[in-house]
Amino acid sequence: MTKRILVTGGAGYIGSVLTRQLLERGYTVRVLDNLMYGGEPIIDLLNCPNFEFVKGDVRNEADVRKAMKDVNAVAHLAAIVGDPACAKQPDLAKSTNLEGSKILYNIANEAGVDTFVFASTCSNYGKMDDPEAFVNEDSKLAPVSLYAETKVATEQFLLSQPKDNKCKPTCLRFSTVYGLSLRPRFDLTVNEFTKELAMGRELLVFGEQFWRPYCHVYDLARSVVTVIESPAEVVAFDVFNVGDTSENYQKKMIVDEVIKVLPDSKVKYVSKNEDPRDYRVSFEKINSRLGFKLMFKVPDGIKQIAKVLDDGFILNPDDSKYKNV
Repeated sequence: MTKRILVTGGAGYIGSVLTRQLLERGYTVRVLDNLMYGGEPIIDLLNCPNFEFVKGDVRNEADVRKAMKDVNAVAHLAAIVGDPACAKQPDLAKSTNLEGSKILYNIANEAGVDTFVFASTCSNYGKMDDPEAFVNEDSKLAPVSLYAETKVATEQFLLSQPKDNKCKPTCLRFSTVYGLSLRPRFDLTVNEFTKELAMGRELLVFGEQFWRPYCHVYDLARSVVTVIESPAEVVAFDVFNVGDTSENYQKKMIVDEVIKVLPDSKVKYVSKNEDPRDYRVSFEKINSRLGFKLMFKVPDGIKQIAKVLDDGFILNPDDSKYKNV
């Protein structure tokens, strides 16, 4: 019998990539999405016999129960994503990211679902105490945004569930995402820097010295598939950072990589001595425990974005539909 995977937020930036990866691996995939940003990223999948779609909201119990029927695993990506979007609609962010996640997990457990993969964030680490060190899954969490606060609270809820629950949660702390998706975004650092310089503009960079880890959207989606296909005893009630330790970058390092592709770029650095988020992350655990390795690195993503814009795949990358806010 084919396994059925429920992907919440399956029409989104990461979800539309994950949904295709699961279909390619022979799963039946059901997407639960309220289509906040439209359904174009998955409209072609309506032709696929193993694809099912439920329009609904993770905060609505009736919608969730309908979507959860005969499901073996849940990949929970639905959220108000990013600091600006959460700051703009804080009540919606809290109810969706935290309360919606609780409703989803409780109904999944009640329905006898085996696996619950939660898309969390490395933003949970906030600011490193030691600027020379790398944080790992056991490091102190210090969220400095509402977005990260809701992710930390959801992690705490999931990991505090009884260990004998049928539904076993795993939390994946995603690096800062970039790269090509069926739902393109140009409000993400790597994509935005490349877009601005590819369009011949001067790029303003604030606080070039601050660290973040980065991971391609295709690889973040692959990490969810990896957990779904791993034995429960290896991943249940655990947390994994998703990325690669070599892919921690300061903003200036990203700019330097873009300039290799677009050598005539104009860049202006604006000094900023305080950023509440500054962290370098170790990804040794997911590498050693799950054998997870990246297929793409930041320079690959930059080349992809530059080519897409140069060849005219996207006619107006400044369009607001390519941003979350």
